[in-house]
Amino acid sequence: MNNADLQKRKDAATPRGVGVMCQFYAERALNAELWDVEGRRYIDFAAGIAVLNTGHRHPKLMAAIEQQLGKFTHTCYQVVPYAQYVELAERINQLTPGKHAKKTAFFSSGAEAVENAIKIARAATGRSAVIAFAGGFHGRTMMGMALTGKVAPYKIGFGPFPAEIYHAPYPVELHGVSVDDAINAVHTLFKADVDPQRVAAIILEPVQGEGGFYAAPPAFMKALRALCDQHGILLIADEIQTGFARTGKLFAMEHYDVVPDLMTIAKSLAGGMPLSAVCGRADIMDAPNPGGLGGTYAGNPLAIASALAVIDVIEEEQLCQRANVLGDRLKETLQGLRSAVPQISDVRGPGAMIAMEFADPATGEPDAAFTKKVQTLALQKGLVLLTCGVYSNVVRFLFPLTIEDHVMDEALAILSAALKEAAA
Repeated sequence: MNNADLQKRKDAATPRGVGVMCQFYAERALNAELWDVEGRRYIDFAAGIAVLNTGHRHPKLMAAIEQQLGKFTHTCYQVVPYAQYVELAERINQLTPGKHAKKTAFFSSGAEAVENAIKIARAATGRSAVIAFAGGFHGRTMMGMALTGKVAPYKIGFGPFPAEIYHAPYPVELHGVSVDDAINAVHTLFKADVDPQRVAAIILEPVQGEGGFYAAPPAFMKALRALCDQHGILLIADEIQTGFARTGKLFAMEHYDVVPDLMTIAKSLAGGMPLSAVCGRADIMDAPNPGGLGGTYAGNPLAIASALAVIDVIEEEQLCQRANVLGDRLKETLQGLRSAVPQISDVRGPGAMIAMEFADPATGEPDAAFTKKVQTLALQKGLVLLTCGVYSNVVRFLFPLTIEDHVMDEALAILSAALKEAAA
């Protein structure tokens, strides 16, 4: 079995709509490293798109899953419940921002969590409209695509989308959008498109993921909270990519003096097992009638067991602190390369949710071609990187927070070499 043969079989057996970045096929992985079917080693700075904050195959997660395998793999929680679901809900209720009474429901994917957050918001408010932001990503379901503020490749050919979804600009000073611009745009929506009394929720990522790793300014988050309080609108924080120590806090909303009404979480929640959740104010979470929430696989017991272990690992190995240490090392390396790589226009991000943005040094225009070149060169040298951004000109770094120091050193050396070669 080799990569070329598998690529031919993939092209014949699977649709092109499932875009695949790498043309090699994984055989095994451990922590921040993976090996393909031909034995070549790679350092994984993608981590399954922020799913593996605790690394590939963390021994505590493997032990928890194996222990649960010996008991049962499925009952459907809605038919025969199990204690671990309740225990995980209790822990998340305690760990998420805010001291108010909370409740948590589990699902299988991030998009499913977003869908259910909107359902809950509509049930709680009796309203139907939702406001999201340009550059935001909320999934590939019909509602997820409607909320997502990026057309290519997510929306092309799939409309029409659910009604009463509105978008406002997201504040990105680098691209000329201030906090005042963004808030004024929401007010314009209230004047031109939708009565605020019809708006159930405003949803945003505290740090945009696919949109380019732009963090919401504190003033923006406070202004949104005030708007929501004024008009009886619910504030939904989509923490699917930002959660579980990635930003140097367990949740990104802990960087703000603002508490959301609902939160969506997924990705690193279960360390590679399919699990997501909606957590929110108890009265809001109780708005849907019994049977209105759930799913056959929602809260799978193997995934629940893994998630309980993830929380333990984050606490025991102090991964929030580790995220800050690793993020600072990466930012120091990237800032030190700016003179040699003038295409670097910005280095940003809290904790270990770091982005490097590229622009043409002469014109200041976003440089997607250079970004792709850096990604390709790094991959050739054995480092897996992800790109993002509305202009496809951002490299985002999502390495496991458990990465060993010597592997991090090796990765930074590869990255530096790829950047210098691309600039040359």
